[in-house]
Amino acid sequence: MSSRTLLRWILLVQALAALGIGAAGMRWLGLTGWQAAALGLGSVALVRLVINVNNFLLSARAASPTPPAFQIAPGAALRMAWEEFSTSMLMTSWHMPRAQARTRLHPGAAAPPVLLVHGYGCNSGYWAYLAPLLDAARISHATLDLEPLTGDIDGYAARIEEAAGQLCAQAGAAQLIVVAHSMGGLAARAWMRTHGAGRVARLITLGTPHHGTCLAAFGLGINAGQMRRMGVAGPDCAWLTALAGGEAPEIRARIVSIYSHHDNIIAPQTSSELPGARNLALGGVGHVALGRNPRVLAMVMGEIEALRSDRAAPAATPHRRGIT
Repeated sequence: MSSRTLLRWILLVQALAALGIGAAGMRWLGLTGWQAAALGLGSVALVRLVINVNNFLLSARAASPTPPAFQIAPGAALRMAWEEFSTSMLMTSWHMPRAQARTRLHPGAAAPPVLLVHGYGCNSGYWAYLAPLLDAARISHATLDLEPLTGDIDGYAARIEEAAGQLCAQAGAAQLIVVAHSMGGLAARAWMRTHGAGRVARLITLGTPHHGTCLAAFGLGINAGQMRRMGVAGPDCAWLTALAGGEAPEIRARIVSIYSHHDNIIAPQTSSELPGARNLALGGVGHVALGRNPRVLAMVMGEIEALRSDRAAPAATPHRRGIT
């Protein structure tokens, strides 16, 4: 079953639950139609909120120490929790149930094309907020859906290789940038281990559990097991250890890991720190919100722009010397 189908079934169950609660309110409490609708929808939203808050509580048990520079006040914590909840609702109730993998080409773009790789339990709809920024910057990009939903992370390599090859061919580019969220970052690393990193100009990971997460113990599937971590100071699982063992220093140098010290799914949060990569930390952002938060999106676009500028510099230098 795809994540799109699963999310549609979950939405149906939630709608039936809301109707049932509303009908009970009309029958037993004498509510009007609007009151019953508010009760039903509010009850479903409340359950979703409790689940979201519980993730923060679970991650706090296995949290790594938050550096003083990234600590936030209670008001900021509430805003962070609201952003994470509202983003989760939008992603799972609107964007992802409707999503279809797509490719957008911008001929003549100076930047390498961007391949967007989603994380565990998600699909191409996760990139609903980054894709418009890439379009505005006239950067060719493509999304893909990793299936099966609970499959082996190594098994996703073939799908990523296919998507990367098609995007490079369609954009007329030798290399691309991969932006990957959560498990998607591990899938991208596994793909490079299998197929090589020749196509990869940069891999930008968002909230990727490079050393596993304790919350993976609550997940289902082979992929959840491959991300599992036993305790804050516990060792990486065998799969993560093997993945790290197959990476040369020059591969790590192409990776940028962006993560939040308040991630509510990746715990300990410093699991996203990857030796040899460039690690960029921030605070006050939840896990799902990494794909929507303006600060994070600006960081991603900044990394893409920096690579475009670096590649343009050698071509510009001879021209400037000629004028001189």
